[in-house]
Amino acid sequence: MSILVHKNTKVVVQGITGHEGQFHARQMLDYGTHIVAGVTPGKGGEWVLDGKVPVFDSVRSAVEMTGADTSIVFVPARYAADAMYEAANAGISLIVCITEGIPAADMMRVHEYLTHNGTILVGPNSPGILAPGEAKVGIIPGNIAVQGSVGVISRSGTLTYEVLFAIKTAGYGISSCVGIGGDAILGLNFTEVLELMEDDPHTEQIVLIGEIGGVEEEKAADFISRKMTKPVVAMVAGLTAPMGRRMGHAGAIIEGGTGTAQEKINAFEKASVKIARFPEEIPELLTK
Repeated sequence: MSILVHKNTKVVVQGITGHEGQFHARQMLDYGTHIVAGVTPGKGGEWVLDGKVPVFDSVRSAVEMTGADTSIVFVPARYAADAMYEAANAGISLIVCITEGIPAADMMRVHEYLTHNGTILVGPNSPGILAPGEAKVGIIPGNIAVQGSVGVISRSGTLTYEVLFAIKTAGYGISSCVGIGGDAILGLNFTEVLELMEDDPHTEQIVLIGEIGGVEEEKAADFISRKMTKPVVAMVAGLTAPMGRRMGHAGAIIEGGTGTAQEKINAFEKASVKIARFPEEIPELLTK
């Protein structure tokens, strides 16, 4: 069994009648994910995905009728905060937020509320979670990974896909892949996911994909040096990024000389973490 999601996870899709929500819900359903409901206010009573998934007006109704325990959010940025509040208030234990562009002020309030409520958040601006052979809750392609013992944690969606494919091509499998998201204010961080993977008996080694900006990688390196017993391979994107310019993600910006890729690499090397410069180098650094 993987971390966070598994074959028995019951998923409700918020925003399921939108183009993105319906497209990715179908991909998740085809993968084998147990999607029990969708939510779009005003469209309760409808059925989508060839009549396989009922639509409810509220998350609370969906939870009461189906027992959903996990929500995935495909809601426009201006409504995403309210969607997460609604999921938490309905008793959802895990929220995966795919939406990007949520205002930082909204996320500060959401983060505080969910923490107080005991609700786990992955994201926002996350590609989601993939547990090969069990479930995918997100937009990570299911065909680029097979089941195995390598855990993957990443801030970057596209790099995650490249790394998963490189690992699969080299003959390794994945226990769990968690995209924590690229925004400045996030739910689960590197350290928290590392702790989950350290405690997971099905994960034997870990790949961490970082990028410029913030200090999450430095915190992860400190945690690895103090707490981790499993080997970790890291890759940090953005070695050539200019200072003061945001690079793709809201959290990917070097400010005041801190947050550079080299600083993060130095921190990982100090913690005896093997460093890959490109996705294709990662399998060579994994333990046979």
